[in-house]
Amino acid sequence: MIFAIEEINNSTELLPGIRLGYQLYDSCASVLMASHISFQILNGQDPVFDSNSNCSHSGEVVAVVGDSGSTPSISISRIIGSFNIPMVSHFATCACLSNKQQFPTFFRTIPSDQFQADALAKLVKHFGWTWIGAVRSDSDYGNYGMKSFLAAAQREGICVEYSESLYRTDSQNKIQRVADVIRRSTARIIVAFMESGDLTVLLEELAQEPPPPRQWIGSEGWITDPQLMAYSLCAGAIGFAIQRSVIPGLREFLLDLSPSEAAASSVLTEFWEDAFNCSLAEITKSDKRVCDGTEDIKTLNSPYTDTSQLRITNMVYKAVYAIAHAIHNAVCHETSFTTKCEKFIRVELKQFISVMKKINISHNGYPVSFDANGDPVAFYELVNWQKSESGVIDLVTVGYYDASLPKGQEFQINRNITWVDGGTQLPVSVCSESCPPGTHKVLQKGKPICCYDCIPCPEGEISNTTDSPDCSPCPSELWPNAQRDACFPKPVEFLSYDEVLAIILAAFSVSGACLAIITAAIFFHHRTTPIVRANNSELSFLLLFSLTLCFLCSLTFIGAPSDWSCMLRHTAFGITFVLCISCVLGKTVVVLMAFKATLPGSNVMKWFGPPQQRMTVVFFTLIQIIICTVWLLLSPPFPMKNLSTYKEKIILECALGSAVGFWAVLGYIGLLAVFCFVLAVLARKLPDNFNEAKLITFSMLIFCAVWLTFIPAYVSSPGKFTVAVEIFAILASSFGLILCIFAPKCFIILFQPEKNSKKSFMSKK
Repeated sequence: MIFAIEEINNSTELLPGIRLGYQLYDSCASVLMASHISFQILNGQDPVFDSNSNCSHSGEVVAVVGDSGSTPSISISRIIGSFNIPMVSHFATCACLSNKQQFPTFFRTIPSDQFQADALAKLVKHFGWTWIGAVRSDSDYGNYGMKSFLAAAQREGICVEYSESLYRTDSQNKIQRVADVIRRSTARIIVAFMESGDLTVLLEELAQEPPPPRQWIGSEGWITDPQLMAYSLCAGAIGFAIQRSVIPGLREFLLDLSPSEAAASSVLTEFWEDAFNCSLAEITKSDKRVCDGTEDIKTLNSPYTDTSQLRITNMVYKAVYAIAHAIHNAVCHETSFTTKCEKFIRVELKQFISVMKKINISHNGYPVSFDANGDPVAFYELVNWQKSESGVIDLVTVGYYDASLPKGQEFQINRNITWVDGGTQLPVSVCSESCPPGTHKVLQKGKPICCYDCIPCPEGEISNTTDSPDCSPCPSELWPNAQRDACFPKPVEFLSYDEVLAIILAAFSVSGACLAIITAAIFFHHRTTPIVRANNSELSFLLLFSLTLCFLCSLTFIGAPSDWSCMLRHTAFGITFVLCISCVLGKTVVVLMAFKATLPGSNVMKWFGPPQQRMTVVFFTLIQIIICTVWLLLSPPFPMKNLSTYKEKIILECALGSAVGFWAVLGYIGLLAVFCFVLAVLARKLPDNFNEAKLITFSMLIFCAVWLTFIPAYVSSPGKFTVAVEIFAILASSFGLILCIFAPKCFIILFQPEKNSKKSFMSKK
């Protein structure tokens, strides 16, 4: 600070003709001492005599530089702020000091801990650490800083296993308890928001019984302290530090120190005697030799003479220049040829604070400005403690954090990092391992959100990202793969001609149709024989034709459903079966009426001749045609994708359209079948060598049994088996009719031709 003030006083551009004075105080990191100093400042300075201007006057405090700590700064700012005296701190980073309602006159050249807390949270998130421990100084710096960090960490999804605080003056028991918490923890990452003095106490305790390797993440309060680098358990530590800088001329200023100048200051005396191991006093009670004046500070290699790692020092330098420029803007004005400053003008402190807020300068390449909260633009270097080949820990800059850059670009790493114990492998610190795709996270009861179990996705749902909190259902026509990390189209199922079941059913269908055609050919070839003529050959041929259609219509149920196949399969089935039953019904009525006609005086057969039989078949069939037509016009069957029967596949099927239409078609067939069955039962015991009513009775019995069992089987069969049941019912009832009615006749025609004679047919048993 002295160097900066002397540099300003010697400047011809900044405050020309005006000299800045200063008074130094040591707050000793004590709030009481800081408060005492604040009142000293407010009470005014003792009169002084300036030999250069030959006048005496009292100094007026325009601004305060300091303090180094946040807690003393809070105390000082509350006191002097009431009198509008601005304070510019170089190392008080507590985010609480950004509150302009409480600290309206506070400024600082070091960034607020709010920026550092956000940067630390982003750093932890960047390396994938979600399970960390946290320790802090039990001070305003540590408590407010850790509070900001924990809030930022929570936003980033980071969990904290423990959060402990300590102060260097705490009892040994408390320090030991904090150390034991670290030793027992499972988190491999420790974020330390601490001051150097507090961390030193903790590291001393940990060094006695070192914990398992831990990766330390440091705040700017200790990460650049060279004394802490002697602790090997912190090797590989990373953290954010104030930007390293170079102040031209400072090293020469520091080296321009003679023994006599050192002896004039108690602080410099202590430094000189410790550096050269001699005493500046002429008579010394210690074993040290008396300094003889040959000591050369330029040959000294110590932190005092090393100006290559200036960080906080530059913050003091910027604070002094910020105040000087504010004074310059308040009392100086530009003329045509030069800058003129009013030496004796009294600076109004309220006006001076307004000027301070507007400061925006650059000195030696370092910007100096304040935002609305009195904070500068945040810029940090990411530093790493790396062991050199000689075993000494060096401070290496590996990246930076610039809060002025666009979101997402603030954090950059440009060099390799050495991790805990000098390793190059990135340490892992998680409460639970990542959940792979196909699973989702389920929190463990009573534990933070980072502790969870990986549960496979439920049926029909997937997760295609790592650590997915939930599973998402697949769209209705898609289904998860075995790993449940992707959705694929569901397999489409229908009764295809490629399947064994369909081939078997189609074979039976074609066989049945061929059987009906062969039977018709046999009947046609023997159409003049008594057995064919006696059994109403016209209705027999029509029945065989309808049975052929019944067998063939089952083929329309096989294959992918389409608009035409859905309408054709149900209507063709309904009409052909009614045609078939109508023929059987006609044959049954003919048998009954034939025996009634043998009674004396009966003239019944004239009403049941061939024309009437044809009209009966046409009439009953026409009713079914009308039912089917109405069904097709109002609500016809249509192809649909059944997504409800099976979750994992799509069933292509024909929707009924109108269920009433479907059951009306089936009901009408059933009604004719029952009527035909009743008539056949009535005629089954009529005397004759060959009573066809018995055969019709058996055929109708099979027909009704098949369709009665079809209804529950149809309703309960899933997917393509519904179609298979329907085909089976058609084929079974068709085979029942053709075998029961025509098989005995064909057997007689082919193998017992002697019975196929008029004599045999007319004889009585």
